Amino acid sequence: MFALVRRPGDELEAVTTLGTGDLHLTGELVSALNGFLYDRDESALGKVLDRVPKPVRLAAEQFLKDKCPPVVGAYTEYGPVEVVREAVYFGGIDDEIEEYLEGAYAIGLGIRMSNERKRHGGVGWVIQLLSDEVSVPASAEPRTWAVPAGAKLARTWTSKQRASGVGPVRGALQVAEEAADQGRWVRIHTLLHSRYDVDFEGSGTSECVVDVFDAPIPLEHSDE
Repeated sequence: MFALVRRPGDELEAVTTLGTGDLHLTGELVSALNGFLYDRDESALGKVLDRVPKPVRLAAEQFLKDKCPPVVGAYTEYGPVEVVREAVYFGGIDDEIEEYLEGAYAIGLGIRMSNERKRHGGVGWVIQLLSDEVSVPASAEPRTWAVPAGAKLARTWTSKQRASGVGPVRGALQVAEEAADQGRWVRIHTLLHSRYDVDFEGSGTSECVVDVFDAPIPLEHSDE
């Protein structure tokens, strides 16, 4: 049994080996391992691992411990979330950026957007599109993009708070633009906020989340 590892190229890495007497458990084990990457439910995974030979269980548990740290927003129950459009740049919040985000939002792509200061002046926005929106349980914090270590949030807004008649994307852009005009670092991302806490994948309300940081707009990233 192998895991598909992103590094960023695709590689296969051995996880464990099932003997001929246990091959009938392969599908359940693969599903349980993929499910664990998404929801970190140890009890659900344990019910399957209790049925496989001890060496298989130990190998799977060690692989998860060494190779699969929890990463917010990285998985759905069907597998990893892929980047489908990397680093699209916009000079400002206008009709063009709203149309771009509305299109992505309408077809269920995940959105991640942040502002940055350009080296030669002005502020721009960087947008990354993901293959899917990640679900969060009903009672969980509405977040699928982790707050960077050391960063301090001034506020977090969600589209549930939007004014009547303003759509989720436009509402998020209005909040982001206001904060950026005050010199704040801002990030926007989307998620699917479930109606349930159990079996929560794929049933709920799509939302935009705006993080306003207690920090100035960062300088644009450069690979030079």
